[in-house]
Amino acid sequence: MVHHITDVCWDKCIDKPGPKIDGRTQACLVNCVERFIDASLVLTNRFAHLLQGSR
Repeated sequence: MVHHITDVCWDKCIDKPGPKIDGRTQACLVNCVERFIDASLVLTNRFAHLLQGSR
């Protein structure tokens, strides 16, 4: 699910490929990366919590 959302975010940020990335596109991509990291951390912490609970 996280990867699907990342794909959607990428598609919304990159409307047409070009030789340079403008400021709006760069800000959009930075936001996508930050949200991907946030989601990955939430999932990692949740799995760690589940592992500790099963011990």
